[in-house]
Amino acid sequence: MMKLQFYSPRWGSENVAWDAFFSKVKTSGYDGVEFGIGNAVDERELDLVWNLAEKYRIRMIAQCYDTGEADFSKHLDLYGKWFEKIKPYPCVKINSQTGRDIFSLEQHKVIVDLATQAEQDIGVEVLHETHRNKMLFAAHIAKDYLRKFPGMKLTLDISHWVCVGESFLEDQTEAVALAIKRTEHLHARVGYPEGPQVPDPRVDPWRHALAVHLSWWDQLIERKKNEDELLTITTEFGPYPYMVHAPQTGKPLTDQWEVNCYMMDILRNRYS
Repeated sequence: MMKLQFYSPRWGSENVAWDAFFSKVKTSGYDGVEFGIGNAVDERELDLVWNLAEKYRIRMIAQCYDTGEADFSKHLDLYGKWFEKIKPYPCVKINSQTGRDIFSLEQHKVIVDLATQAEQDIGVEVLHETHRNKMLFAAHIAKDYLRKFPGMKLTLDISHWVCVGESFLEDQTEAVALAIKRTEHLHARVGYPEGPQVPDPRVDPWRHALAVHLSWWDQLIERKKNEDELLTITTEFGPYPYMVHAPQTGKPLTDQWEVNCYMMDILRNRYS
């Protein structure tokens, strides 16, 4: 039987002490936390986080995102050092916002090969996220990479492709289908043609965007049911500037935590 695990992003809760954050995660019904680990995070913080995760019986997904360096050799060095840093800390999966949109296919092959070697060394699956500014920033680009790198698996955040393609990808069904076949982790955020995150998926103006994303996620769930495998899902609605703020007050139009819990609830009810 297919299993689902739901993960809360640490993103947006950085000002909450880790102990209180893990308690809130547990109380809200999440199975785990996806933690974006920047280059500045040291092992003292990682020790604290993983000790508290064990205390609260929270699973961890480690996210590599802080790879904006445009110089390829420096970028590659930082990427390798990130894997060395995370190696002692057990996690369910590693989500990698891999590469840069400015790098060539040949350069990205070097990066993906490094990630594959790290996966073998650490013993944790490395998944490459579909993300703007990164290697897999657009559907048509990702289609080519998936064909050329047959062993590459994805974290699917299709909201980015909707934004980049300025459409609901009606003319890129082949790329979407291939991505769904290669997805092992899902970021459940809803995008729209002019942005990577609708202001609030609970209200009528954004029902269509939510329905389109659900239709893609349904296909992924069907695949996982047929394979009888685990699917991990991070409900990844983010804070400002992803979340729209009222210009007069600077306050968010909705509550990030509530929206992410709403997404977890509708997906759990839909797919259980």
